[in-house]
Amino acid sequence: MALLPGDRVEMLKLLCDQTAVRERDDPVRRLRITEARAMSVRVERAGPVSTVVLSRPEARNAVDRKTADALVSAFTEFEESDAAVAVLWGEGGTFCAGADLKRLDNHVGEEGEGPMGPTRMRLSKPVIAAVAGHAVAGGLELALWCDLRVAERDAVFGVFCRRWGVPLIDGGTVRLPRLIGLSRAMDLILTGRPVEAGEALAMGLANRVVPTGTARQAAEELAATLAAFPQTCLRGDRLSALEQDGLPEREAMVNELRHGMISLEDGLAGAARFASGEGRHGRFS
Repeated sequence: MALLPGDRVEMLKLLCDQTAVRERDDPVRRLRITEARAMSVRVERAGPVSTVVLSRPEARNAVDRKTADALVSAFTEFEESDAAVAVLWGEGGTFCAGADLKRLDNHVGEEGEGPMGPTRMRLSKPVIAAVAGHAVAGGLELALWCDLRVAERDAVFGVFCRRWGVPLIDGGTVRLPRLIGLSRAMDLILTGRPVEAGEALAMGLANRVVPTGTARQAAEELAATLAAFPQTCLRGDRLSALEQDGLPEREAMVNELRHGMISLEDGLAGAARFASGEGRHGRFS
């Protein structure tokens, strides 16, 4: 039975009270993260690409508190490493079914991580979601947190939590309108309807659609392509694109220039290589 609005508010307040006092350096919390990393999240590295594998197939990769902490740990590790691009992939045929509603122990509060884990992190390097099966509710929000989404042909996106009165509190009502426009976002948010891969591609929710069973491979190949570009420039342009939202045009362009100046020396060297004959006719190598 769905919770009444007042009950949901009290539940969220209770969860907030239970978790707000836990500090990041709490040894019990560190043990929980270590255990979760061993059980539900692992990182596999191939050259400059780190793949973060969400592995709770018995729960359709639903995220509980331990798994959320483990995802934060994995992406913190990626941010601090020399890997250039990360891929987020759900093992077992489902990207992520959202928060684990059987446990409901996720952190809920204005401070700290998001309920699904890394959704409040602003990384300096790109992350690609490799979407197989369902990316719904909080799983949709995880996919929206990523920079790009590679979806298998039979993938399904949706705000499925609409049916149960569970709110979007991992950036879904913020990132979805910014990504696909307010009108389309309202359709998904209010109806909770499923969106298949073809429609997701047409509306800009997915960036690539690939054959079933190949999302991880395709995402890792795309990640390797991004990793081969000059990284200072790529990361600066990415951050400028993220930071421009909400800024007046003049401020956004000044911010773009500041990022660009950091990589301009590399850019001049690249322009010189092009002038000498490299990369003609659209070749990237």
